[in-house]
Amino acid sequence: MIVPTLGAHLVDSQIMAQGLGTNGLQGWIRDNIVPLLLLGIAVIMLWIGGRGDNAGVARRGVGLLVGLVALGIAVSGNGPAVGQFLAQLITG
Repeated sequence: MIVPTLGAHLVDSQIMAQGLGTNGLQGWIRDNIVPLLLLGIAVIMLWIGGRGDNAGVARRGVGLLVGLVALGIAVSGNGPAVGQFLAQLITG
């Protein structure tokens, strides 16, 4: 079966060979949403710090750091390697 697309004709096998994925969406989220979230978190932290609640800023800062580490591991794709390293710390 031939499928017309933008004036060209592709056979079903050619369409299947293109390999659909989510790389475009992941890249867009990484390039647009993550910086926006970080900016929002920074503004909230400055607002809390301006009220004089330094302990609250420190608590949220540690939580933010842990979240950023988890996000970095998830985005980089090195989750299995990090898990193996942490397991080796325990098992020797």
